[in-house]
Amino acid sequence: MDALPQLGFTPAVGDHAFTPKQRELLSVARELGTTKFAPRAAKWDEEASFPFANYDDLRGAGFLALCVPKEHGGLGADYATYMMVAAEIGRYCGATALTYNMHICSTMWTGVLADGIPMTEAQRAEHAKRRELHFARVVNDGAIYAQPFSEGSAAAAGRAPFGTTARKVDGGWVVNGRKIFASLSGAADYYGVLCTEDKGDQHPDARDTLYLAVPAKSEGFSISGEWDPLGMRGTVSRNLLFKDVFVADDEQLMPRGVYFKGAQTWPAMFFTLAPTYLGIANAAYDFTVQYLRGEVPGEPPVKRRMYPTKQVAVAQMRIQLEQMRAIFLRAVMEAKPNPSRDERMRLYAAHYTVMEGANDIARLAIRTCGGQSMMKHLPLERLYRDSRCGSLMLPWTAELVLDRMGREALYEPGEKDE
Repeated sequence: MDALPQLGFTPAVGDHAFTPKQRELLSVARELGTTKFAPRAAKWDEEASFPFANYDDLRGAGFLALCVPKEHGGLGADYATYMMVAAEIGRYCGATALTYNMHICSTMWTGVLADGIPMTEAQRAEHAKRRELHFARVVNDGAIYAQPFSEGSAAAAGRAPFGTTARKVDGGWVVNGRKIFASLSGAADYYGVLCTEDKGDQHPDARDTLYLAVPAKSEGFSISGEWDPLGMRGTVSRNLLFKDVFVADDEQLMPRGVYFKGAQTWPAMFFTLAPTYLGIANAAYDFTVQYLRGEVPGEPPVKRRMYPTKQVAVAQMRIQLEQMRAIFLRAVMEAKPNPSRDERMRLYAAHYTVMEGANDIARLAIRTCGGQSMMKHLPLERLYRDSRCGSLMLPWTAELVLDRMGREALYEPGEKDE
């Protein structure tokens, strides 16, 4: 990749008028990626083990508190800056970037996003008090937060209440239920669980969604199931079981009813999986150029760049990568509460473009580099497997995004067919 003068490299999101703070954070992400994350990536994939060493490095760089506001001791990164940094990390280790997203969202949703969600005065005061506790754990203790969504139902897609429930008791809540594909299982100190308030009326409602931090050492909490997937193996996304787990009131990450408002107000909160896959697309392109130039470390210095078919394939990959970067950056820069219809549609289009495009670029990379690229001592086959996982991930799978875009293009709010 061409290098930007101020940085010495071109970030995964491409050329942009980065702020000094963004340049600083991107430089740290690249340094960690090239010296630490990339050399270890094969290990986490082969073992399907969590990248604890990478999290030690993130903690040492202050990156676990990337989106914690400065007044609470964090780095104070906004939404756009996080998305840029996450894409750069994804370039070197997809599993690290994807799990890092779950942790960061626990601080970003309670921080900058929550500031844009309508709340009553009492709710705002309650939230300000409680998020101090969670921010302090991350800043002072280096705590890791997970964010389990999936239950095998329509809840994670926003189409039904969560089956995991929380019943109000003196001093807190009693949580019961189960989560699947729970990334960071066994690695997190706290699990930011989305669940439905059990009001005892047998009529669960998505508007009563609660967002609670369940401590990993809670009585009645357990982790089960094997983890041997196609890709993203280092996420270690096993099953979580909650059996009469007591959670104190102060563990609420958002006040009652606020998460549902947030999901309606801030659709860009569900776009945060995409930077990982933009990073993977960059990695596949980077490797292809390096391979065809005969510059892959440890491989014979054989040049394959003189063949017109390979030149055309690289050109196609670069065109697609530039398209992905452009729509991604636009969507990221205009993300805000209550976006316009065009902004919301562009957000969906960006998500789909990145999630499907990453695998397409990885596919082209393997075809262009040839049979040698399938060998596991090279990163391309791992990038291909990891890239295939993106469009399968809730809450915005490729199919759900297409469904939303088509419906919202053809129906005005409240419109129905007779």
